[in-house]
Amino acid sequence: MPVFAGLLLAAGWLAPAALSQVPPPDAPAQDSGAVAAYSRAGADTCIKCHDGPDVLSLFKTPHGSRADPHSPFAAGQLQCEACHGPGGAHAGRVRSGQPRPPILAFGAGSATPAESQNQVCLGCHDGAVQDAWHGGEHERGKVACADCHRVHARHDEVRTMDRQAAVCVACHERQRTEMAKPFHHPVEGNAMNCASCHSPHGSTNDFQLRRASLNDTCYDCHAEKRGPLLWEHAPVTEDCSNCHVAHGSTQPALLRARAPLLCQQCHSQAGHPSFAYGPGSLPGAGAPSSYLVAGSCLNCHSQVHGSNHPSGSRLTR
Repeated sequence: MPVFAGLLLAAGWLAPAALSQVPPPDAPAQDSGAVAAYSRAGADTCIKCHDGPDVLSLFKTPHGSRADPHSPFAAGQLQCEACHGPGGAHAGRVRSGQPRPPILAFGAGSATPAESQNQVCLGCHDGAVQDAWHGGEHERGKVACADCHRVHARHDEVRTMDRQAAVCVACHERQRTEMAKPFHHPVEGNAMNCASCHSPHGSTNDFQLRRASLNDTCYDCHAEKRGPLLWEHAPVTEDCSNCHVAHGSTQPALLRARAPLLCQQCHSQAGHPSFAYGPGSLPGAGAPSSYLVAGSCLNCHSQVHGSNHPSGSRLTR
């Protein structure tokens, strides 16, 4: 048995059954029309050349666990070639100056089409991803699983709270810009990540939201805004994004604009006391309160998301 295979077998990483599945040394050579051959020594053949820490860290991940019967390294499985395909020709002798026959490669820069890469992953993970992946935004955009996931890495960044957003915004640049604005969701504080609102593996909802609507997604955290309320504010019950921006804003509370400018996009100023009363217009030449004339709508209409007070029809209580 080769040295590398002996070391990994002793450590519990290689399974003898996996080695028995490859063709024996005296097997006849296959012609060009035959099925590609697997390497003769499993992963030991691969790590003779691919022995960097970025590859060997696989043995610290679920994919490299012999104890998991679903792992490529479990007894009877094909180890590296379970994902990368038959490597016999790739690992065999080649003429001087000739390139080695390619194997299935993953990730950025790979010549393997995203569909072919994903077929390998979905061969095991189709139950976890479920049907939403097929026809979803990422599949239609020809995004490969390995564009986001790092199978060999001990800690897959996209699955960690503090690093997931950095992976997502590598493609979603507009969201990166919005999240850099003064007011944004606490992604940097590790209180949430992109998957708190979105389903990256696919969803039948708009924007791959986790819930059926934007409001239902917001209510996961902002349950106090859900209601039911005696007096409702129509734009609130319709869509939170009528007033708020999801990823970041230059205005407090992720508002699209400050009040009263935001409110006046729907509400005419005509007939409002702040418009009718000017300086000296009150009896005795008195001036109205500055809260009325120049203040924000929220100074009076504080229950902008809705009110349960019997006298709160104007959202003042």
